[in-house]
Order: sequence, then structure tokens, then C-alpha cells
Amino acid sequence: MSEKLGINGATSLNSDKYGSIKKQDEDKVNILDQDELSSDNGLELHARTQSPDVASNCFFRDGHRRIDFVLVYEEEVEKKSVTSDVVKYEKWRQKFLKNIRKIGLQMEEESVQNQKKMITFMKLHAPWDVLVYYAEDLCLRAPLQAHPNPSDNWSEKILKILKVPNLMENDVPNKPLDYYTCQFKKSKIDRFLGSDNQDTYFTNTQRSRIVWEILSTTAYGKRKRAEIGVERLLDEGIYKAAYPLHDGPFEVPKHYVNPEALNDRQILYQYWARWGCWYKYQPLDHIREYFGEKIGIYFAWLGFYTAWLLPAAIVGIIVFVYGVLTLGNNTPANDVCSSGEKYKMCPLCDEDIGCAYWFLSDVCKYVKIAYLFDHPATVLYAVFVSFWSVTFLEYWKRKSASLAHHWDVLDFEEEEERPRPEYAAKAPTYEKNPITGVREPHFPKRARIPRILSGIAVIIIMMFLVIIFIIAVIMYRVLVSIPLFQNKTLRPQASIIASLSAAVVNLILIMALGKVYEKLALKLTLWEMHRTQTEFEDQLTFKVFIFQFVNFYSSIFYIAFFKGRFVGYPGHYSRFFGLRNEECNNGGCLVELAQQLAVIMIGKQVINNVQEFLIPKIKTFLHKYKIKMDADLVKSRWEEDYELIPNEGLFEEYLEMVLQFGFITIFVAAFPLAPLFALLNNWVEIRLDAHKFVCETRRPVADRAQDIGVWFSILDALAQLAVISNAFLIAFTSEFLPRLLYQYQYNFDLEGYIDYSLSSSPNGTMNQTCRYKDFRDKDGNYNLFYWHLLAIRLSFVIVFEHVVFGICRMIDIMVPDVPEALELKIKRERYLAKQALADTDTIMKIPGDEADEDEDIAKGEEDDDDLGTISVKMEKEDKV
Repeated sequence: MSEKLGINGATSLNSDKYGSIKKQDEDKVNILDQDELSSDNGLELHARTQSPDVASNCFFRDGHRRIDFVLVYEEEVEKKSVTSDVVKYEKWRQKFLKNIRKIGLQMEEESVQNQKKMITFMKLHAPWDVLVYYAEDLCLRAPLQAHPNPSDNWSEKILKILKVPNLMENDVPNKPLDYYTCQFKKSKIDRFLGSDNQDTYFTNTQRSRIVWEILSTTAYGKRKRAEIGVERLLDEGIYKAAYPLHDGPFEVPKHYVNPEALNDRQILYQYWARWGCWYKYQPLDHIREYFGEKIGIYFAWLGFYTAWLLPAAIVGIIVFVYGVLTLGNNTPANDVCSSGEKYKMCPLCDEDIGCAYWFLSDVCKYVKIAYLFDHPATVLYAVFVSFWSVTFLEYWKRKSASLAHHWDVLDFEEEEERPRPEYAAKAPTYEKNPITGVREPHFPKRARIPRILSGIAVIIIMMFLVIIFIIAVIMYRVLVSIPLFQNKTLRPQASIIASLSAAVVNLILIMALGKVYEKLALKLTLWEMHRTQTEFEDQLTFKVFIFQFVNFYSSIFYIAFFKGRFVGYPGHYSRFFGLRNEECNNGGCLVELAQQLAVIMIGKQVINNVQEFLIPKIKTFLHKYKIKMDADLVKSRWEEDYELIPNEGLFEEYLEMVLQFGFITIFVAAFPLAPLFALLNNWVEIRLDAHKFVCETRRPVADRAQDIGVWFSILDALAQLAVISNAFLIAFTSEFLPRLLYQYQYNFDLEGYIDYSLSSSPNGTMNQTCRYKDFRDKDGNYNLFYWHLLAIRLSFVIVFEHVVFGICRMIDIMVPDVPEALELKIKRERYLAKQALADTDTIMKIPGDEADEDEDIAKGEEDDDDLGTISVKMEKEDKV
């Protein structure tokens, strides 16, 4: 039976096989004028000259059917030769289009020609019956009863109690309604709100999600060879792009327009993505409505994290200001500055290469600077941040649960996932899936194990490479400091200059290694042949994070816990590659750690923000240059979106923020201003990400997600590590405990502490008697104070960890993961769903319900090779 086509290229379905499409829809298609049909492929080829009002919308030419998705492919205008691959790809493309037409999608074709290429846009529309069928198949949620949109904003409540005007309030128009919902049922459709309006019942994101599901599961070749899905067609280059359309331009008209009349993209730009909105609340419901739950949850988490950084930053500023105000009362620093030539210090490198003796008073100002990062308040701040990080994660779990319920993904579980396109293309065998019972591509575990082991080996090699670079930076620092110490003028600044320049070199190496490894990790993960996209993303996340953790934090861990620990003493210095092991600089290791943290953390943030600002613009310019569309003609919505760059997902965004979380928690005892710089960066980050998603990239398929996934586990692990790290920083790197023990045993005012903390070189070891920083006797052996101090340090670590972990555990118990009010709402929703969908058929049979029962039976049948699940099920229904 031939297919009937209308002016819009919409295929009316074969009434014998696909009776699920309503007769009135078929008639509406058939009455369209058929004079403009293309006889080649049954699709209309429209002229390129379009009026601006038609070209800018998101509908078919009839102005009624919405464009739910766009497929794009390119062909050479002058083909030099037709290869077998070209013929095969064209055959695949035509079969793919034929199959999605049979499933029920309607389509319309547009072509644009430039000097070298013909660019074809295939616009797709899902009619009502297809949407209804897949809404039930995908377990979408449907509204039962509207209720006020919940507003759970703690800052707004606090400002209201204090009667302070809320400048952050953001009155965004067209706020999405909130509903009690339940799982969609086709047989109960009349009980759902809005089901009488077929044009608006399903949101744009739901429509594009359904079409993407169809495109992802439709065969274009032999199903037993896994020639299935548009993702593999994109991977093969048969299609250049597949994307849902933006709702229109993002620019707001210069003349006055009622805010309610703006499209969703303009609302997001005007009330969120503009730089002028940096201090406003994010319109999370609008973000979710436009981009889907996965992206909405990312921005919710980023905003929540940024808001929680505010109290941490304020306390950090207070701690730093306290250090500034009490700087004059620092007895050890005053003693250093007033010592003159009292303390002659041993050379910081070997005498035989020209390193001279120096006086402790030469480093007066550096000792004072060190006090700003090493005073009693920093200990309290480390405890505060440990509690802050755990509390932040606990309250995020509550916020995440509230959002998941509000956005109808609380019970969302990913269904049995399809094999990835790359996996399907390269899998050598086929086996039956134990869950679905369908034969699908299979890569034997025995063949995958060597690949996985090879990937682990590469990770270890790359980590060793990081360590080699760290050793190179250490050697650079030592070699640069030697000539600086030889110069009398630069001698006081020698350690600072050497460590600062080394930190910059280290940052450059870190960023370069990170970029190289991310590409390597992607190739390794692809080579390991993980079956599903979730497995692939989890493995990629694990590889990249482990490496980046070592890459970014290893040099900081070295300074914090190893530098200056294995130096030795005059006459018995430890050496590495013939060079003396490094000592801490003149202000101590903690100030050098703060310097290293500032350079790496702030430098990384600046570089990343510059990249996020420039790279999308460069990619857009190169993409436009590559496709070379005529700039003089009025472009349609699908053409404008094709000129945008593809959305690359959230992996890089999460990775950047998680690494930042590590900086501000693991080493906060050394750098109390870290949360402040993180807060400033995140204000910029939200705006950059928002502008990128709204203005510079194509609209992504709206994915569902219940939470931030594996990233929460990583954040939780970093929070636990932060407690241990800060305990050891305070105990072994800070001067807090040595001073505290001296106050207890000798002098509460710390008078004489500097002289007590300096040991004298053993006789005959140096040309002159000199002092060095350590607790040793005249023979170079550790004195009794050192052993008392070591016991205190170990005790402090144990007590600190147990107290903090104990209180954090209490916080975990006291703060429920799901708020009590939310539990009541969930119970209320379940009750309404039970009442609305109560199946009274078991009590009283209603005529006509037999068809519904048979329809359910038909849904259990197996897939057809050419048409996939939907076509066979629809055929069964029609036969019934």
C-alpha cells in the first residue's frame, strides 16, 4: 500500500498496519495540496526564499505542527566519484527515514546550497498518538492536580525575618506551575489535567525527549549487526547534527514587549544569563523546563554551593583580618625583627658553591606575613570548614530530594540502557540480553580485561609522569635559589622568588598535563569497550578525577607534608641527585603552602574562565566558516541553530567545581581566603555557563536525572579527606602546637621561643658556628622537647579526627535526608494518584475495556527487525 504525502512532507501512516494514529489526523494530512510534492523521495523541497516571520518560527510550514527535532546532513554539490561507502550511507539514511516515518514521525525537508555543499535539514514532528504511546512507554509523569509552586529559600526567609529588602529577588514571568503527578497511563488520559489540549499537553522538552528515544532505537540497517540509532549515524558522519530547536532568538526586542510575551529562551537570557543578573536568584524551574532535569540540577547545585560559600568566605575574611590586627602582638615575629645580628643562620645551600651565612633579622617581613596564615584562629577555621563541608553536603541531599520531587524524578531510575554506538559498531559477537531477551552486540569479558588492565597501567604511568614533573619543579626551585642566595641583595627574597616562579611553572605543567590526559583518558575509556553510556561516563569520570587529583594536589601535598621534613642537619644533610633536600622558606612551610595554593587555585580559575569565554566564540567562528552559509539571506530557526556549536555536556563543569571544593576544604588551614576566591569565581562561572547554554550552543536533549550522580560520592570523599588533611596540617606544618607546648612548659608570652626553636651546628661541621631551625642538641640528636612535641602532635591528630568525625556523624543523623514536609507531600501525591488511577474495572466491567486488555498484551510482543518496538506494538493494536 503506497504512502500518502502532503505538502509538508508528512507521511500519513498505512491504515492497515498502523491504526493507532487517529483517522482525523490522517485525513488532515491527506487533504493538503499535493502539487508541490517531490517525486524523488516523497518529501517537499521548499524554496530558500522565506519571509522573516515564517523563517524565525519553530513550526512546519502549516504553522501548526511544532518542529520537535532536526536532522542535518551535507552532500557535495559536484561529486567527483560515487564510492561504495557513499552509496551505502545514502541507503542507510533513506532506510532510517523510512523507518521513522513508519513509526509515526512526520517530516519536512529543507535544503540550502552554498558553493560546495548542499545542506539538508530534515524537520521532525511527533503527532499526538506517538507522543501518548511513548509517554507511557518512557514512564513520563503526568499532572493530576495543580498546587502553589513551592518556595523554599532560606536566605529569603532570613531577610524577611530581619525585614531587610531582598535585592536578590528575581520576578521571572511565566513561572511553570507545580502539580501533583503520577505515571502517565494512556487508558486514564482523561483524568490528567490539560489532556483536552493536545497542542500544549506535552512540553517541548518532553516532545524532544520522545523523538530522541525514537531516533535512538530505530534501525537503519540490519538489527542483528546493531545498525541502530541516530547516535551511530552521527558517529559515522552520515548525519552532521541532530538537535531540538531553541524556542527562538535570545535577544529581547529593543521596543517594549510585555515580559509574559517573551519566549522561554528570551526569558532565560533576560532574567538569568545576562551579566546584570549576577546577584539575582536563578530561575531554576525555568531552567529545568527549557533544558531538562539534568542541567537544571547542575545549576541548582552550583547555585546552592555558591550560596554556602558565602558564610565560609565571611568567616575566612574574619580569620585573616584577625591575623592582621594581632600582627603587632606576635612576640616571635617581634623577636626576629629586633634580633639584629644575634642569630647567624647556616647557609641554605652548600658553602662550597658560594652560599653565605645570613642573619635571621633579614627575613623579618616574611615572618610577619607567615603569621597571617599561621595563628590560633586558623585552627578554629579548619574545624569550622570541616563542619561546614559535611553540613553543606547534608543539606544538599535535602535540597536534591526536594528538587527531585518537585521535578518528578524522585523515583526515576534509568531503564535498561542500550549499548553505546561505538560499542555496537566494534563488538565482535552477539548474545541475548538477559533482561530484554533481545540479541545485541556483545564484547566478551575475557577480551575486555586486557584492555582494562592496560588502561590502569596507563593511568599509573601518567601518575608517575606527574611525580617526575614535580621532582623537576623541585630541582628547578633548588637550582634557581642557589644564585639568588649568592646575591647579597636578593638573598632575603631568594626563597620567595624561587617558590613563586616554581609555582607558576608548576601551574603551566599542570594545565598542559591535564588537557593531554583528558584526551588520553577519553581514548582509553573508548578502547575499554564499556557497554552503556552510564558505565562509560562513570569510568571516564573515575580516570580523569584520579589523575587530576594527583596532578593538581601532589605538589601541594609535597609542600604541606614532606618539604623540610628530611633535610638533616649541618654536617649530615640529606641529598637528592647531589643536591641538598629543600628546606622550608624563611616564613615556614605554611606560608609557602598558602602561596602555592593561591597561584594554582586562582591561576586555574582565571585560565578556565578565559577559556570558557573565548573557546566557544572561536569554535563558533570556525564552525560558521566551515559550513559557509549565506549571511545575506534571512536564516530560519533551524539554520541559526546549526550555526551554533554542539553542547558538550556537564563533565568539565562538574570537574572544575569538584577540584575547587578540594582546594577550599583539604588545605583551608593554610589559606583561609580560599573560599572567598571560590565565591568570586563561582559568581562568574554561573554567568559564563548560563550564557554558553542559552546563547552559544545548540539546545541539548532534555535528559532526566535524580541528583548529581557520582560527583556527590567524590565530594563526600573529599570532605572526609579534608578532616584528616587539616588535622595533619595543624599538627605537623603549623607552628601552633610547638608554640602551645612552649607556652605550657616555659613562658606563656612566648618570650625566648625563637632562641629555643633554633639549634646550633655541631662542632666541626661548619666553618662558622651557626643556627638552624630544629629541636636538636649540640650533637645533632633530637632533644626531649621534640619527643614531647611529637606525642602532642599525634594526640592532636587523633582527637581532632574523632571529635570532628563524631560531630559530623551527629549532624548526619540529626539532619534527615528528606524534609518532613516533603514526606507529607509525597504521601499526599501517592494518595491522589491512587484515587485518580484506581482501576474500577475489577469491580465492574465496562464495555470496550477488552481492547485495553488486549492492548496491554500486545505490548509484550518482541521487536521487529526493521521497525523496532513501536511499529509492531501499534500493528498488534490495530489488528485487535
